[in-house]
Amino acid sequence: MSDFKFTFSDQAVPSASDLKAGFVIKANPSTDIWAKPPSTHRFNSPILHKTVPLSSFQRASVHISAKWSTLYDQGGLILVLNRDDGTQKWVKTGIEFVDGKPHVSTVGKDNWADWSLLPMPPGNETGARIEMVREKGVTLWIYLIEGEERKRIRQVTWAFGDEESTECWVGVYAAKRRRKEGSLWLALRSWRLSFQRHERYLDFQFILMWVDELCSSG
Repeated sequence: MSDFKFTFSDQAVPSASDLKAGFVIKANPSTDIWAKPPSTHRFNSPILHKTVPLSSFQRASVHISAKWSTLYDQGGLILVLNRDDGTQKWVKTGIEFVDGKPHVSTVGKDNWADWSLLPMPPGNETGARIEMVREKGVTLWIYLIEGEERKRIRQVTWAFGDEESTECWVGVYAAKRRRKEGSLWLALRSWRLSFQRHERYLDFQFILMWVDELCSSG
């Protein structure tokens, strides 16, 4: 899978068979993706991604679940826009542990980051399925999927404004913001990737798992 790459991680890229069968991403303590005035910029979380023209992006989805325990533990889908001037915009969406429980979390960073939280779906305290969709050419919508129902939870209007000259990373990430709580291991399964503009479809499905150490058999 030479077209996939890890950023901020020295892990080997999983093989094609492992992408289907399952693999892990390790997030060390003090890793985060965040930006806040006047001067906070954090962008050091491990990301497994594919680099493509932004104009080719159409859709991504993920199912996430975990034994959540530590403030700001998080993971999910991420779309990073690498601009010609060297700056980055990004959107991340998934689950984040806040106020003692997991929430559906979305953060969009244009100049600075803005963060939104929603309760987890009723009857499911640890997992959720999230989807990023390009709609009507220039708008990115985030959906929470509950059974057959797709609920709109966030609109990002600026994502495709510079698409003709922008490359993007499309992938999954994990972050472990706290400094002294061990590492976060992200266990993933059923990875599928494609793009609708080429008559294909992009889909990620994975499980988030918190453990203090990765078993040698893992």
